[in-house]
Amino acid sequence: MPKAVYSLVLLALLRASVNAAVPSSLEGMFQRLNPESLRQPVETREVAFSTHHPQGMTAVGERFFLSSVEVIDRATEQGKGHLFEMDRQGALLRSIQLGEGALYHPGGIDYDGARIWVPVAAYRPDSAAIVYTVNPATMESREVFRFDDHLGALSHFPEQGLLIGVNWGSRRFYRWKTEQRGGEWIVPDPAHPETQPNGNHYIDYQDMQRIPGTPYVVCAGLQTYVEEGENLPYFKLGGMDLVHIDDLRAHHQVPMPVRQAGIRAWTQNPFFVEPWGQGLRFFFIPDDNISTIYVFDVNITM
Repeated sequence: MPKAVYSLVLLALLRASVNAAVPSSLEGMFQRLNPESLRQPVETREVAFSTHHPQGMTAVGERFFLSSVEVIDRATEQGKGHLFEMDRQGALLRSIQLGEGALYHPGGIDYDGARIWVPVAAYRPDSAAIVYTVNPATMESREVFRFDDHLGALSHFPEQGLLIGVNWGSRRFYRWKTEQRGGEWIVPDPAHPETQPNGNHYIDYQDMQRIPGTPYVVCAGLQTYVEEGENLPYFKLGGMDLVHIDDLRAHHQVPMPVRQAGIRAWTQNPFFVEPWGQGLRFFFIPDDNISTIYVFDVNITM
């Protein structure tokens, strides 16, 4: 090989290796977060409708989508599952109901670039779930499959053809293979996903968000810690983990600041994160019924 050609090939290989090693903007900035990064919200936005019990959150352009469970009688397994569309100031645009019978509890949701994936399960562990996709343009839902366990959150990776889920309390990960047929994604073998225990125990994941173009998903949630001998919650610890979908383990963990006793953790269920300026912007909706969108901005030096 001529020396000039060899040099060009070597330069191309070096550039390719460097580009492969540089993480995406969101992934790279998330890995620079620490427990001091998110202290106080920079903005609050009142949600202008009754949210019931919010569960998961995602964004499509300038619109937020929020899943929520409306409990009518938990003892007799009666309720309604909602998916709300709202603008970024909290005004309701559209809504649909999802689920059937005792399966009325939506979980954490995520947008895969074309569809929103929504699990709807019974409001108890070791139960069952229906997995839907929703077209954000039309709000039309499609049942993808049914599964014999409670599914608490889902995130679909179309590039890898993988659907990642967690069960009640996120004590177990599930990983299904997906295929695209006729313009829609399907799960060819829903009854036999790969599965493994979740090795993280400091929080239970409630909502998930994939980072496009990477094998990472951000999982957020909380855990309630009780002082020995006491019946009331001692404190609620929230956090966010960057989980790799190959080994299903957290590669970076960010505990959230503990709030006052009796106040919900910031990551009590719905969250969304996006690049913002020289850093990241986070949205949290921890409260039931009369809800507020809490906005956190974090400047990060790459």
